[in-house]
Amino acid sequence: METDPFRIRAQVADFDVIVEGIVAASALTREALPMAAGIAYGSGSDETLDIFFPEGPRENLPVHMFIHGGYWRMFSRRDYAYVARTITRAGAIAVIVDYSLMPKVRMHVLVDQMRRATQWVVKSISTYGGNPARLTVSGHSAGAHLATFLFHQQASSSMVRAALLLGGIYDLKPLQTSFLASEIGITDGEVAAFSPLSHLYDVDCRVIVAVGAKETQPFHQQASALALSMERQGLAVTRQTINAADHMSSVRDLGTPESATADLLIELIERS
Repeated sequence: METDPFRIRAQVADFDVIVEGIVAASALTREALPMAAGIAYGSGSDETLDIFFPEGPRENLPVHMFIHGGYWRMFSRRDYAYVARTITRAGAIAVIVDYSLMPKVRMHVLVDQMRRATQWVVKSISTYGGNPARLTVSGHSAGAHLATFLFHQQASSSMVRAALLLGGIYDLKPLQTSFLASEIGITDGEVAAFSPLSHLYDVDCRVIVAVGAKETQPFHQQASALALSMERQGLAVTRQTINAADHMSSVRDLGTPESATADLLIELIERS
C-alpha cells in the first residue's frame, strides 16, 4: 500500500486518464478560443504566457492568471489551456503562464518568474483590452504555492484583488522526506524562504483556499493552516472543501462547466 501522501499518481487511480483528458481539452481550447500565443514576459526560453479572450469587445475586461501544478517539475502552459474556457466564460481575459522546471533551476527562480509574469500583466494587459486593476489569480498544487507569492504584504497594496488556491502545498518541510526528495531535493533554505505558511499577505486580497474532499491529510491540514494564518492577518478568506474531488479531478473540473470547482473560479472573477 502507498504510504507517501504526496505521491499523487499512486493516490489517484485514474491519474493518467485525467492528465490525458486535460491535455486533449487544452489542445481543443487552443483551437477554439481567440488567443495570443507564446508571449514573452522575460528573456528566458520558459518565460512565456498565452492569452485567451472572451467573445465581444475587448475593453476594460477583468483579467485572470492561472499557474499550473506538477510539483514544480512537470507540465506547461499548453497542458492547462482548458482552464481558459471557464475564465473566458466568466467574461475575463485568461492568462496561462509558463515557468522553468525544477531541478534544472531552484525555487527562487520560479517565484521570481511568476512575480515578473504578474508585473508584465499589470504593465501590458491593457494593450489586449484588459484592466490590470481587475486582476485575479489561481493556481493548483505547486501553482497554488507559487500564486501565494503574488499577493505578499508590501508597502503598497498588491495588484491581485483575489486568489483561488486549489490543492496547494504551503509547508515545504514534509516534502523533504517524500518521494520528491530524489526528484527535486528541496533544501532547508528553500523550506525557510518559500513555505507560504510563514509569510505575511496583502489584507486587501480576498482568498479562497480549496481542497478536494478525497485529498490526503497533508493537503487538508495545510489548507486549514494557511486559511487560519491569513484570517489572523486580516484577510477575507474562505476555506472550501470540494465534495467527492481528489487532487486531479478538482483541477480537471476547473474547465468543466457547472462543476463545483469551475463555479468557485467564476465566482472569484465575477466578484472582483
